[in-house]
Amino acid sequence: MYNSTKNSGGYIANTIVVPMIAVVLVSVVGIFGVMHWSARISDESAAHSQYRLIDGALQLMQNYMVKQQTGVVIWDEAFVEVNDPDPDEGWIFNNMMHWLFQNHGFSKSILVNRDLEVQQAYAQDYTIKWLSEDLLEELTPVVKRVRARYIISFKKTPSGLYSFVPQSSNSRQAIAETGIVALAGDPYLFSAAAVMPQIQSISPIRKPPAVLISLVPLRGEKLKEIAEMSRLQGLVLANLQNTRDGVGRFELLSPQKRSAGVVAWQTNQPGSQMLQRVNPFLALAAFMMAAVVIAVTIFTRQMTKRLARSEAKAVHASRHDALSGLPNRTRFHTLLNDTLRDGIQKDTKTAVVYIDLDHFKDINDTLGHSAGDKVIVAVGERLRRVIPDTGIVARISGDEFAMVIRDSKDDEWLEYILDQVQDEISRPIRIGSRELFASLSLGVAVAPRDGDDPDELLRKADIALYDAKANGRNRRSFFEPTMEHHVQSKDKMSRELRLALKNDELDLAYQPQTDTDAKRIVSVEALARWTKSDGTIVSPAQFIPVAEETGLINDLGLWVLNKACAKAHDWPGVTVSVNVSPNQFKHPRFVEKVMAILAANNLPPQRLELEVTESVFAGRNDSVLQALSRLKNLGVKVALDDFGSGYSSLSYLRRFPFDTLKIDRDFVSDMNGNPEAEAILVSIIQLGKALGMTIVAEGIETAEQIRFLQAHRCHRMQGFFISRPLTDKALGKFLDDFHGANSTGFGTDLSYQPLTAKG
Repeated sequence: MYNSTKNSGGYIANTIVVPMIAVVLVSVVGIFGVMHWSARISDESAAHSQYRLIDGALQLMQNYMVKQQTGVVIWDEAFVEVNDPDPDEGWIFNNMMHWLFQNHGFSKSILVNRDLEVQQAYAQDYTIKWLSEDLLEELTPVVKRVRARYIISFKKTPSGLYSFVPQSSNSRQAIAETGIVALAGDPYLFSAAAVMPQIQSISPIRKPPAVLISLVPLRGEKLKEIAEMSRLQGLVLANLQNTRDGVGRFELLSPQKRSAGVVAWQTNQPGSQMLQRVNPFLALAAFMMAAVVIAVTIFTRQMTKRLARSEAKAVHASRHDALSGLPNRTRFHTLLNDTLRDGIQKDTKTAVVYIDLDHFKDINDTLGHSAGDKVIVAVGERLRRVIPDTGIVARISGDEFAMVIRDSKDDEWLEYILDQVQDEISRPIRIGSRELFASLSLGVAVAPRDGDDPDELLRKADIALYDAKANGRNRRSFFEPTMEHHVQSKDKMSRELRLALKNDELDLAYQPQTDTDAKRIVSVEALARWTKSDGTIVSPAQFIPVAEETGLINDLGLWVLNKACAKAHDWPGVTVSVNVSPNQFKHPRFVEKVMAILAANNLPPQRLELEVTESVFAGRNDSVLQALSRLKNLGVKVALDDFGSGYSSLSYLRRFPFDTLKIDRDFVSDMNGNPEAEAILVSIIQLGKALGMTIVAEGIETAEQIRFLQAHRCHRMQGFFISRPLTDKALGKFLDDFHGANSTGFGTDLSYQPLTAKG
């Protein structure tokens, strides 16, 4: 073992050191290459940054030109003058064009009227030779965009007229476009702005504006301003500038994307400058790296020897459970795969057993996790001791174990082995001064009968385990195809139910409850109904248990509650009863969700009654009682359903003051001519009254039952004799018919025949 570890360590050292030297050499060359590449990228980035500075300076200058134009283009007098059929050209010349030249240096101006015709042109040298067809062609799209923006600024008023509202006077903004054009080979900055009024104007139609175009040469003062704003020296204008190193160029484009000139400058090159400073340090770094490689080589040879010695321990730890020392899930899967492959070659059977400790959570809860860990260790040791030598035992997770039994002869032989397993585990486990008793539920799948794929066998063994636990625990079940069908059916129903909830495909039925005299419907019980899209009716007895097992009961319960509260407004004065599952009370925010639903549907809490069975108290009495008390304090009525069906109902009546007591239907159905059943029924009614509760009798199917309950003043009655569960529409009609027919009373002769309608 030592020699193997030593040789392994030397091999590992060589496989690390030799590539490391190569990596260092490549790294040194790479670093020099990367530095030169980075210098070039830095130079290019600097040039691009300077390019953006010039672009930004040009944009700022053009925006400032728009502001300079504002004084003459947003002016009522100018608006009236330029749009006059016979404009005063001298006034326009002096007060608009010449004024812009004198105050802001716009050496040329063009006024385009509403008909897209040049109305007037201006130049500081009083010539118009510069006004060419090419220039007007360049500027035509710009003028059209300005006119379009002006037109869409009108808002149509309710009267059908159009209103133009300029910006507020303290932040006036012109409707303008800016850009660059070439005149006689020189670039000119221009601003084209709509001439518009200062105040709001109303007109029956929207008319395009006159547009004033003002131009200023880029050469000279403007170019100096760009240099100052961008802080770039040596800016020059050229019609053509060849690309060469160290020279940046910014091409000036006209509105038609034609070249109007080039701004060139000498670029800064920070990357090249940095490289000149860094090269000596790079050489020193290369020398230091070589020294580090030598030191690392020596250190690596020593460390690899230690790593090789601990490798076996690490591999073992990665494949085994730290607590029990048994193979873990990953290792078990590998061993199972190898065993199955060997069994196929030898044509032998292999049994896979899934094991679960019964009620292990109770041990953790009562004695603590330390005791639970000791039980896990003890069970693991006993399992390893009792199975055949060729078998495999693994801890899968928590309180779950798995076994593989090779060369299984038949089911009877397996039964004998599993009997020994259960007998061994049933012996007391001593934890300190305590003796604990554990039991196992086992699920068995046999290859090749149940398949030869590891995952498939584990799945089927798990299905069999579920069957064993569902049938009382402390037993074993061999996988049968019917079990899988049951699981798949439940899974299919679960998925269909989830989809039905998501798509709101479920319905509610409502079963009415009458008062004592059967003259008035005082409450309805909301009942979930499910009809699939193909017309198949799924019984609540089928989908409610599935919802309970899969956790969908929370979503289903809230859906029923929300739907019932929303419909309650259709039946004023009628209380709506909704059944609440015990699992819903496990949600820590169940009360808040009920409050939110009541608020969302604007339903008073007094009109809602929640029905619970005594199973809701199992295991969590204090938290359930607290939740029920909060609901009751909010005004929600709380009913104890199926009273008398359990063994501890009286204790719950003493601990929690229910509003309503619903007598289990079995007492009502058994009372016909049965003195004992009738006596029990009367006792329950009297008990509920003595405690101040409302008494509801369920399952009424005959007139004699109603007469008996009326004689003993049962508060509310419910059953098929009164009505079957109805849809919301059918319930509305039923309520109208019932109250209309019973306005004169119903209690004694039961002569009202529509009452027995089955809905």
